[in-house]
Amino acid sequence: MNNNTLINKAADNIRILSASMVEKAKSGHPGGAMGGADFINLLFSEFLEYDPEDPTWELRDRFFLDPGHMSPMLYSVLCLSGKYSLDELKEFRQWGSPTPGHPEIDVMRGVENTSGPLGQGHAYAAGAAIAAKFLQARLGDVMDYTIYSFISDGGIQEEISQGVGRIAGHLGLSNLIMFYDSNNIQLSTTTNAVTSEDVAKKYEAWNWKVITIDGNDADEIRNALKEAKAENEKPTLIIGNTIMGRGALKADSTSFECQVSTHGQPLSAAGADFGQTVKNLGGDPENPFVIFPESEELYAARKTQLNRIVSAKKAKLNEWAKANPELAEKKRKWFARELPQIDWAAIQQ
Repeated sequence: MNNNTLINKAADNIRILSASMVEKAKSGHPGGAMGGADFINLLFSEFLEYDPEDPTWELRDRFFLDPGHMSPMLYSVLCLSGKYSLDELKEFRQWGSPTPGHPEIDVMRGVENTSGPLGQGHAYAAGAAIAAKFLQARLGDVMDYTIYSFISDGGIQEEISQGVGRIAGHLGLSNLIMFYDSNNIQLSTTTNAVTSEDVAKKYEAWNWKVITIDGNDADEIRNALKEAKAENEKPTLIIGNTIMGRGALKADSTSFECQVSTHGQPLSAAGADFGQTVKNLGGDPENPFVIFPESEELYAARKTQLNRIVSAKKAKLNEWAKANPELAEKKRKWFARELPQIDWAAIQQ
């Protein structure tokens, strides 16, 4: 477990970078990214397991971002992880840049899915969880990894999420953990203008484990993820009650959090003061594109941890392959996308 002082400082770093990307581009969605920073930071710095040297490693955990408009949050945490440069963050939403407004799949950089239509990320994640269960059932527990997904109020409202929720619960996809960023704000109104359903009860009825937390509290996020990881019968929905535009201030230094206007435009256009907000979060308004020393320390330590974790898993996989050569060859062919030899002429129709 990391020191929460480091954790919270890195989360504020993500908030500053997210707001700065949108401010520089004069377009984007800062509020949600600022609210979701605490979860994505703790997930990447303590829980998500992947090979820092080989992003395509087949036993990596997968992270699927459903609300692609919250991409500044993803690019920022991947920058802290070493997958993007600060200069690339400055090119957010520019033609030809590697940081488009909605992420496009690039596994080498840690982006597992292209996103756009809300709710689609739910299906990506459930499909990946089914695939992981398929592999585990046929090859054994050596194929054990976790699928994480970040979803939002908008995705919950989409009908595709209903079908995904039902099938995931019915199949008992215990390797699927969804974080629901519940800030109760959408593009032009609060969510109570269009919905009043009890999301927790809905998912419980679909056979999900549901944990409700303060989505901006590091300890509560950490404990919820530990509980979700320990679940072995059901998928888990972590409902994180978060603050839209967390840390945003007006020119007079009063709070500008929980404002609908921060959903889909730069903070300065929404009514907040960008400079005061950056200062409030510990940054320099004249030079906001900076990685804090605390963030560097946190993510360097995580890289060391990941190298140990991956090394141990690879050793276990090698031992398994020696003991199960036929299964190992089957695994190799599957991941190499090699088709089995089929006598097509012998097939009768």
